[in-house]
Parts: sequence; structure tokens; C-alpha cells
Amino acid sequence: MFDIHYHLLNGIDDGPRTQDESLALAEASIKEGVTHIVATPHSNHEFTFRPEVNRELLAALNARLKGRLTLGLGCDFHLSYENLEDLRRNHTKYTINGKQFLLVEFSDSSIPATTTDILYELQLMGLVPIITHPERNPILVHKPERLTEWLRGGCLVQVTAASLTGRFGRRAKSMSFDLIEKNWVHFIASDAHSMEGRPPALGEAHQIVCAGFGKETADRLCIENPGAAFRGEQLKVQPEPTGLYEERQREKRGFFKGIFGRS
Repeated sequence: MFDIHYHLLNGIDDGPRTQDESLALAEASIKEGVTHIVATPHSNHEFTFRPEVNRELLAALNARLKGRLTLGLGCDFHLSYENLEDLRRNHTKYTINGKQFLLVEFSDSSIPATTTDILYELQLMGLVPIITHPERNPILVHKPERLTEWLRGGCLVQVTAASLTGRFGRRAKSMSFDLIEKNWVHFIASDAHSMEGRPPALGEAHQIVCAGFGKETADRLCIENPGAAFRGEQLKVQPEPTGLYEERQREKRGFFKGIFGRS
């Protein structure tokens, strides 16, 4: 399995504090069947994203893991003014393995009206935005329909493995299942931070999706799609999402009813 959202590097954000803690996370992922991990430190108002430091920490982990995991680099990217200005200068600084896929995390307190325009701009740069864990975002939990415009525009969606296990509560679990059922999800990832607070659970999530939606879906979300993102390849044709255009159809029906009245 490929885990493309993971706070594996120590001492740089709210993930593991020491290299030994990083190794404990890595060992847990190996045990559950993960073969590839993208280390994705935060880049936000609290944590500074430093690629050169990230590469050094990754090299040190690689030396101790002795090839038992394949590691890559990415970022848990926040749509701040500073981040976006930097991204405009260097389009692949924050992406998964310097390719086209970019993890985008929204604030819990606000999602600006300009978000759609920003996501479109990212795509004009040649990037593919991956909206992370909408099932854990308080705004999107109450208004999941906001995802429709971004999905129609070509954005992808990642849910958290532990949301499927119930670790983040019933609402996150219910929304995760609903999004998968509608084929609005393209990736499952652990977003692991620590063995105590947020351990990896990708193996368990894969089993849950197998039981609820079949092995083909579980493999697509945990192996095939994240593997393509890791390598910088285009995703294969995905199952047709349901419900993305219902809002437009309702608006169209309302428009014609307003002109012609009820029959």
C-alpha cells in the first residue's frame, strides 16, 4: 500500500519528536502492509516548510530503515497568502515527489469564497489539488455539497484511514462512507502523527473498505491511485461519481419553471 499523507519526519511539526518515534511509526506501517510513504510536513502559519531539512531527515530515516520502505516527500499545504506566493515561484516545491499532485488542507475556521478560483489557478500551473480529509473539516462536514464544484473542476479527494475506523467520531465515519459510496474519494491515507495520538491505520482501513465496497475499490484507494500519485502518473479512469450534477439540474429545472410556470 501507498500512504501519501503522513507526518513521519521528526521535530519539524506536530508529528514525531524524535527519530526513534519516526521509526516506530514506520515499523507500524510496515507491519500493516505499507510499502511506500510520502512524508508530508505542514506548511502553515505555525510550521515552516524547509525542503533541505526535510531531505536530510528523510535520508537519515532511510539509512536506518535499510530499504524496507520506499520514502518520498510532499507537504500538507495550506492556502495561505505566503504559501501561494511561494508556490507561484516554484510550482513543485510542495508537491508529492516534485511531481504534479499537491495535498491541500483547508482551515477548520473558514474556507474563503475565493477557494474555487485558487484551486483553478493551481491547475493552470499544471498541478492536481488533492483536498485532504474533508470528513474532518467542520465546515465541509456541515456543507459537503461544497465539494461538488471542486470535484467537477478536476480536484481529487483524500479521506483519513482512521475516520473509517471511527477514531474521529461517528460523523467523520459516516461522511467517509458516504463519499466513498458516491465515488467522490480517490485516496485513503493515514495522516499519521504519532503512535500515541494518531497512529497509522491504513491496513485496517483497507480491510474495512474491502468489507463494505469490495477489494477492487479498496485497492484503488489504497494502492493504485496513491501509487500513481507517488510516481507522478495520471490516474486511471475512475468510477463515475454520483450526485455531482444534481445541483445544476435542480437549478436548471427551477429556471425553466420560473419562465414557463408549473405544468
